[in-house]
Amino acid sequence: MSGSAPQLDPNIQAFIDYLQFERRYSPLTVENYQRDILQFCQWLITQDPSTALDATNEFQVRQWVSNLHRKGLNSRSLQRKLSSLRSYFRYQIKHKHLAINPAIDIRAPREAKRLPQTLDIEQIEQLLDIPDDDFIGARDKAMLELFYSSGLRLAELASLTLANLNLDTALITVIGKGNKTRTVPIGSKATLALNNWLLHRLAININQSSALFLSKQGNVISHRNIQLRVNYWQQHQGINQGIHPHKLRHSVASHLLQSSGDLRAVQEFLGHSDISSTQVYTHLDYQHLASVYDKAHPRARNKKKN
Repeated sequence: MSGSAPQLDPNIQAFIDYLQFERRYSPLTVENYQRDILQFCQWLITQDPSTALDATNEFQVRQWVSNLHRKGLNSRSLQRKLSSLRSYFRYQIKHKHLAINPAIDIRAPREAKRLPQTLDIEQIEQLLDIPDDDFIGARDKAMLELFYSSGLRLAELASLTLANLNLDTALITVIGKGNKTRTVPIGSKATLALNNWLLHRLAININQSSALFLSKQGNVISHRNIQLRVNYWQQHQGINQGIHPHKLRHSVASHLLQSSGDLRAVQEFLGHSDISSTQVYTHLDYQHLASVYDKAHPRARNKKKN
């Protein structure tokens, strides 16, 4: 391709040099900043060819964001573009080229919070109906029962040791996000599965590992292999939707909240530092209620006329 790249506006070039040489941002990050700023400049020209970047006002920035949002750009991308503009204008203010940052008070529209996917009780029963008379079956059943019984994250389950487990009191201690420790109950079916697994585990603990879940060779089972075992049993048990460890965590949280209505207890059970993380399950509860209502209530929907 012949010819050189078009010359950047001196103020934009100075900002890009600042990111590259003073802030030492990665080439990809610098490229993203430059692309965002130039995209805004091109949009300005389509609105009013006489408008310069450094003469931009807040209304124009809002218009640009609204235009991109209508075209389907997601919230995260919009936030990045606004961050690029804010940084550029902040730099120009610092160097006395501007007095006001027109992007400072503008925020990208929030995306609707996606509800976590869950399994119903029948699907859980189907998944956990695993033959456990051999090493692999006993181990996998114990892992899956524990995921659902105690609402563990993948990393929490993978890092469990024998010392974390107290089957006499039916409690397990886990280290969660932020290195926070919590103790959660183990259900009776999970307790039975763990007792059975521990008998099989005795036969292969050649490395004297303290890890709770091991491979046949006596090695700690990896995050990836745990996920693969969950996938295997989902297919083997004939469940027609994808299952991952976090879906089991979502499921037990939803089922507990439906049964108890105790949001604080579920928050503590899951190890959420902020109750807003737990509140998403109340939406699932309402969703379930609405579904039951629509199917069962005699005046919930129009009946077909004979």
